[in-house]
Amino acid sequence: MLSLSHYLTLGAILFSLSVVGIFLNRKNVIILLMSIELMLLSVNINFVAFSHFLGNDAGQIFVFFILTVAAAEAAIGLAILVVLFRNRQTINVADLDQLKG
Repeated sequence: MLSLSHYLTLGAILFSLSVVGIFLNRKNVIILLMSIELMLLSVNINFVAFSHFLGNDAGQIFVFFILTVAAAEAAIGLAILVVLFRNRQTINVADLDQLKG
């Protein structure tokens, strides 16, 4: 039987991995986006765990909203990456520091 602390520990580990991924790899934009998605996933795990153990459906409803925002963020982020790659021929963050419109 898994308790609430097991789910919270898993969420904390995933959140920590995503923070480490953001701070250690600042060169590749795709890995930054994946780290942000992993961060949202860890928050979703916590919401579902609390919702299940408290017997309330509010946490699961929040998860649907977060998944919607995450899907929109991924689609828009990848579209921006495609445009940046077409214009600059790179997706390294260090090369994208001087954007001029």
